[in-house]
Amino acid sequence: MDETKYTPDAGGLLAVLRRLRAPDGCPWDRKQTRESLSRHLAGETAELLDAIDRNDSTDICDELGDVLMNIFLQILVAEEKGEFTPTDVWKNVIDKMIRRHEHIFGDAVAETPEDVTRIWLEVKKRERAGREQPERYLGSVKHTLSAVERSEKLQKKAAEVGFDWQSIDGVVGKVREEICEVEQALAGGNDKEIDDELSDLLFSVVNLIRFRGAKTSEELLRAANRKFERRFDYVEQHLAAEGIELSDAGVDKMEELWQQCKHEEKCKNA
Repeated sequence: MDETKYTPDAGGLLAVLRRLRAPDGCPWDRKQTRESLSRHLAGETAELLDAIDRNDSTDICDELGDVLMNIFLQILVAEEKGEFTPTDVWKNVIDKMIRRHEHIFGDAVAETPEDVTRIWLEVKKRERAGREQPERYLGSVKHTLSAVERSEKLQKKAAEVGFDWQSIDGVVGKVREEICEVEQALAGGNDKEIDDELSDLLFSVVNLIRFRGAKTSEELLRAANRKFERRFDYVEQHLAAEGIELSDAGVDKMEELWQQCKHEEKCKNA
């Protein structure tokens, strides 16, 4: 096999994937459809985000390649269907980036990130002009997003037309209000009301994170997951060192080790 034709660039990757999708290519790659690839894409993206969260450049490089491979396979599936070509994808995104950066490629002026956002939204609005508009303003927020991501995007979309809190104090107050309503629902014992108030509380917490404008809810939740996993691993390891099975330790012993882990983390980060 002449591997020299598979150059280390987009063209080389497309050439490799076309070979794999050929009639005499790889049975697995030939079998892939738009739908099956989309399921793999979710997993590959999650692995990339985890690598980014860990700031592991080696894994980031590797996972970016996996995501690119999946995306390029999607492009080839569309090409095989006669829908569009790789060139169409490159042209569309290049044209869009030029069009939406009028302050770089046009006459608009942007001195701050807020100016850039304003220009971006104005261009998007002009792009939608003349097209069939969604029946609902929020209808453009995809249902395929995770619940947390969709919650944040719904809030951002509403904020674009001024439906937003004036200060972070108002958002914090709303979170407190929802906690009180959860407590009342728990006291009442009605499962439907409890579920309803818990969902409102989750939505309000996402709103607080979104309003703060720092990390996203997804990023913070992933960080919380990693923290929980790290501390539970600590508990498990210390129990094992004492010859105690997790199932036999009891909540008091596990909580003691959990707090010990927290204390050590604080001392390390001080």
